[in-house]
Amino acid sequence: MKLFCDPISTTSRPVMLFAAEAGIALEREHVDLMSHANREAAYLAVNPNGVVPFLVDGDFALGESSAILKYLADKVGSPAYPTELKARARVNEALDWFATNFHEYFCLFTVYPNFGIPHGVDPDLAQAMVAFGTEHAPRWLTVLDRHMLGDRPFVCGGEISLADYLGSAFVTLGEASGFDFSPYPNIQAWIARMKALPSWDATYAGFNGFVSALGQARAA
Repeated sequence: MKLFCDPISTTSRPVMLFAAEAGIALEREHVDLMSHANREAAYLAVNPNGVVPFLVDGDFALGESSAILKYLADKVGSPAYPTELKARARVNEALDWFATNFHEYFCLFTVYPNFGIPHGVDPDLAQAMVAFGTEHAPRWLTVLDRHMLGDRPFVCGGEISLADYLGSAFVTLGEASGFDFSPYPNIQAWIARMKALPSWDATYAGFNGFVSALGQARAA
Protein backbone atom coordinates (compact mmCIF):
# COMPACT_ATOMS: atom_id res chain seq x y z
CA MET A 1 0.00 0.00 0.00
CA LYS A 2 1.17 3.50 -0.79
CA LEU A 3 0.15 6.62 1.13
CA PHE A 4 0.54 9.97 -0.57
CA CYS A 5 0.98 12.42 2.30
CA ASP A 6 2.86 15.32 3.82
CA PRO A 7 3.78 15.45 7.52
CA ILE A 8 2.76 19.11 7.69
CA SER A 9 -0.75 18.15 6.57
CA THR A 10 -3.19 18.05 9.48
CA THR A 11 -5.19 15.31 7.81
CA SER A 12 -2.15 13.24 6.86
CA ARG A 13 -0.81 12.90 10.40
CA PRO A 14 -3.76 10.90 11.81
CA VAL A 15 -3.32 8.26 9.11
CA MET A 16 0.45 8.21 9.52
CA LEU A 17 0.16 7.86 13.30
CA PHE A 18 -2.52 5.18 13.23
CA ALA A 19 -0.64 3.11 10.65
CA ALA A 20 2.55 3.32 12.70
CA GLU A 21 0.78 2.36 15.93
CA ALA A 22 -1.13 -0.49 14.27
CA GLY A 23 1.98 -1.87 12.56
CA ILE A 24 0.57 -1.30 9.08
CA ALA A 25 3.29 -1.17 6.43
CA LEU A 26 2.75 1.81 4.14
CA GLU A 27 5.03 3.10 1.44
CA ARG A 28 4.95 6.85 1.95
CA GLU A 29 5.08 9.11 -1.08
CA HIS A 30 5.84 12.67 0.03
CA VAL A 31 3.65 15.25 -1.68
CA ASP A 32 5.32 18.52 -0.75
CA LEU A 33 2.55 20.99 -0.04
CA MET A 34 4.96 23.89 0.44
CA SER A 35 6.16 23.57 -3.16
CA HIS A 36 2.59 22.94 -4.36
CA ALA A 37 3.44 19.45 -5.59
CA ASN A 38 -0.20 18.56 -4.97
CA ARG A 39 -1.16 20.84 -7.86
CA GLU A 40 1.24 19.31 -10.35
CA ALA A 41 -0.02 17.16 -13.20
CA ALA A 42 1.77 14.07 -11.95
CA TYR A 43 -0.10 14.07 -8.65
CA LEU A 44 -3.41 15.22 -10.13
CA ALA A 45 -3.24 12.15 -12.36
CA VAL A 46 -3.25 10.08 -9.18
CA ASN A 47 -5.74 12.15 -7.20
CA PRO A 48 -7.71 14.72 -9.21
CA ASN A 49 -8.73 16.45 -5.96
CA GLY A 50 -5.11 17.47 -5.45
CA VAL A 51 -5.16 16.96 -1.69
CA VAL A 52 -3.56 14.62 0.82
CA PRO A 53 -3.72 12.03 2.21
CA PHE A 54 -4.50 9.58 -0.56
CA LEU A 55 -4.17 5.81 -0.31
CA VAL A 56 -3.47 3.37 -3.15
CA ASP A 57 -3.89 -0.31 -2.33
CA GLY A 58 -3.33 -2.29 -5.50
CA ASP A 59 -6.08 -1.30 -7.92
CA PHE A 60 -8.07 0.42 -5.16
CA ALA A 61 -7.61 4.12 -4.43
CA LEU A 62 -9.14 6.09 -1.58
CA GLY A 63 -9.10 9.70 -0.41
CA GLU A 64 -10.26 11.52 2.73
CA SER A 65 -8.51 10.99 6.04
CA SER A 66 -11.50 9.56 7.91
CA ALA A 67 -12.30 7.09 5.14
CA ILE A 68 -8.67 5.95 4.94
CA LEU A 69 -8.54 5.46 8.71
CA LYS A 70 -11.67 3.27 8.60
CA TYR A 71 -10.39 1.27 5.65
CA LEU A 72 -7.03 0.55 7.26
CA ALA A 73 -8.61 -0.31 10.59
CA ASP A 74 -11.00 -2.77 8.95
CA LYS A 75 -8.21 -4.23 6.84
CA VAL A 76 -6.23 -5.25 9.94
CA GLY A 77 -9.15 -5.74 12.34
CA SER A 78 -8.02 -2.94 14.65
CA PRO A 79 -10.01 -2.48 17.88
CA ALA A 80 -9.64 1.27 17.29
CA TYR A 81 -12.65 0.88 14.99
CA PRO A 82 -14.97 -1.48 16.88
CA THR A 83 -17.29 -3.80 15.00
CA GLU A 84 -20.16 -3.70 17.52
CA LEU A 85 -22.89 -1.54 15.97
CA LYS A 86 -23.37 1.10 18.66
CA ALA A 87 -19.68 1.38 19.52
CA ARG A 88 -18.82 1.88 15.83
CA ALA A 89 -21.60 4.45 15.46
CA ARG A 90 -20.13 6.40 18.38
CA VAL A 91 -16.71 6.47 16.71
CA ASN A 92 -18.29 7.54 13.41
CA GLU A 93 -20.15 10.31 15.22
CA ALA A 94 -16.95 11.64 16.79
CA LEU A 95 -15.04 11.47 13.50
CA ASP A 96 -17.75 13.49 11.77
CA TRP A 97 -17.92 15.97 14.66
CA PHE A 98 -14.20 16.68 14.49
CA ALA A 99 -14.28 16.98 10.69
CA THR A 100 -17.21 19.41 10.64
CA ASN A 101 -18.04 21.64 13.61
CA PHE A 102 -14.69 21.49 15.37
CA HIS A 103 -12.57 21.76 12.23
CA GLU A 104 -14.50 24.77 10.99
CA TYR A 105 -14.52 26.88 14.14
CA PHE A 106 -11.18 25.86 15.61
CA CYS A 107 -8.90 24.94 12.70
CA LEU A 108 -10.20 27.08 9.85
CA PHE A 109 -10.94 30.23 11.82
CA THR A 110 -8.92 30.16 15.03
CA VAL A 111 -5.63 28.56 13.96
CA TYR A 112 -4.95 28.46 10.23
CA PRO A 113 -4.98 32.24 9.62
CA ASN A 114 -2.00 32.46 12.02
CA PHE A 115 -0.07 30.32 9.53
CA GLY A 116 -1.04 32.45 6.55
CA ILE A 117 -3.69 29.94 5.48
CA PRO A 118 -5.66 30.41 3.23
CA HIS A 119 -2.63 31.49 1.21
CA GLY A 120 -2.75 35.12 0.16
CA VAL A 121 -5.65 36.05 2.40
CA ASP A 122 -5.86 39.75 3.23
CA PRO A 123 -4.26 40.41 6.66
CA ASP A 124 -7.33 42.28 7.90
CA LEU A 125 -9.55 39.39 6.88
CA ALA A 126 -7.19 36.95 8.60
CA GLN A 127 -7.44 38.93 11.83
CA ALA A 128 -11.23 38.96 11.54
CA MET A 129 -11.24 35.19 11.01
CA VAL A 130 -9.12 34.64 14.11
CA ALA A 131 -11.36 36.94 16.15
CA PHE A 132 -14.44 35.04 15.01
CA GLY A 133 -12.86 31.70 15.81
CA THR A 134 -11.59 32.86 19.19
CA GLU A 135 -15.12 33.92 20.08
CA HIS A 136 -16.87 30.76 18.93
CA ALA A 137 -14.34 27.92 19.30
CA PRO A 138 -14.76 27.71 23.11
CA ARG A 139 -18.26 26.34 22.58
CA TRP A 140 -16.88 23.30 20.80
CA LEU A 141 -13.85 22.96 23.06
CA THR A 142 -16.20 22.87 26.05
CA VAL A 143 -18.25 20.10 24.44
CA LEU A 144 -15.08 18.10 23.85
CA ASP A 145 -13.70 18.75 27.32
CA ARG A 146 -16.81 18.22 29.45
CA HIS A 147 -19.03 15.90 27.46
CA MET A 148 -17.03 13.87 24.94
CA LEU A 149 -14.08 13.37 27.29
CA GLY A 150 -15.19 14.19 30.82
CA ASP A 151 -13.49 11.69 33.12
CA ARG A 152 -12.83 9.22 30.29
CA PRO A 153 -9.31 8.71 28.94
CA PHE A 154 -10.33 8.82 25.28
CA VAL A 155 -13.02 10.46 23.17
CA CYS A 156 -15.26 7.42 22.84
CA GLY A 157 -14.57 5.79 26.19
CA GLY A 158 -11.87 3.77 27.87
CA GLU A 159 -9.96 2.69 24.76
CA ILE A 160 -8.30 4.65 21.99
CA SER A 161 -10.27 4.88 18.75
CA LEU A 162 -9.89 6.37 15.30
CA ALA A 163 -11.57 9.53 16.62
CA ASP A 164 -8.61 10.13 18.92
CA TYR A 165 -6.14 9.92 16.05
CA LEU A 166 -8.09 12.42 13.95
CA GLY A 167 -9.16 14.73 16.77
CA SER A 168 -5.75 15.05 18.39
CA ALA A 169 -4.26 16.29 15.10
CA PHE A 170 -6.86 19.04 14.95
CA VAL A 171 -6.55 20.04 18.61
CA THR A 172 -2.75 20.18 18.68
CA LEU A 173 -2.82 22.72 15.88
CA GLY A 174 -3.72 25.16 18.64
CA GLU A 175 -0.43 24.55 20.42
CA ALA A 176 1.41 25.69 17.30
CA SER A 177 -0.38 29.05 17.43
CA GLY A 178 -0.08 29.47 21.21
CA PHE A 179 -3.71 28.70 22.00
CA ASP A 180 -4.43 28.57 25.74
CA PHE A 181 -5.87 25.16 26.68
CA SER A 182 -5.70 25.74 30.44
CA PRO A 183 -9.52 26.13 30.75
CA TYR A 184 -9.86 22.60 29.34
CA PRO A 185 -8.07 20.18 31.70
CA ASN A 186 -9.65 17.05 30.23
CA ILE A 187 -8.41 18.01 26.77
CA GLN A 188 -4.94 18.63 28.17
CA ALA A 189 -4.88 15.22 29.85
CA TRP A 190 -6.13 13.52 26.69
CA ILE A 191 -3.50 15.18 24.51
CA ALA A 192 -0.82 14.12 27.00
CA ARG A 193 -2.01 10.51 26.62
CA MET A 194 -1.88 10.78 22.84
CA LYS A 195 1.61 12.28 22.92
CA ALA A 196 2.74 9.31 25.00
CA LEU A 197 2.06 6.96 22.08
CA PRO A 198 5.33 5.40 20.85
CA SER A 199 4.95 6.76 17.31
CA TRP A 200 3.80 10.29 18.16
CA ASP A 201 7.15 12.07 18.17
CA ALA A 202 8.31 10.58 14.87
CA THR A 203 4.97 11.28 13.20
CA TYR A 204 4.83 14.90 14.36
CA ALA A 205 8.53 15.73 13.86
CA GLY A 206 8.00 17.18 10.38
CA PHE A 207 5.10 19.35 11.49
CA ASN A 208 6.97 20.60 14.56
CA GLY A 209 9.91 21.53 12.35
CA PHE A 210 7.59 23.43 10.02
CA VAL A 211 6.06 25.37 12.92
CA SER A 212 9.51 26.16 14.32
CA ALA A 213 10.72 27.45 10.97
CA LEU A 214 7.59 29.55 10.57
CA GLY A 215 8.14 31.10 13.99
CA GLN A 216 11.77 31.92 13.19
CA ALA A 217 10.75 33.52 9.89
CA ARG A 218 8.25 35.74 11.66
CA ALA A 219 10.79 36.77 14.28
CA ALA A 220 13.41 37.68 11.67
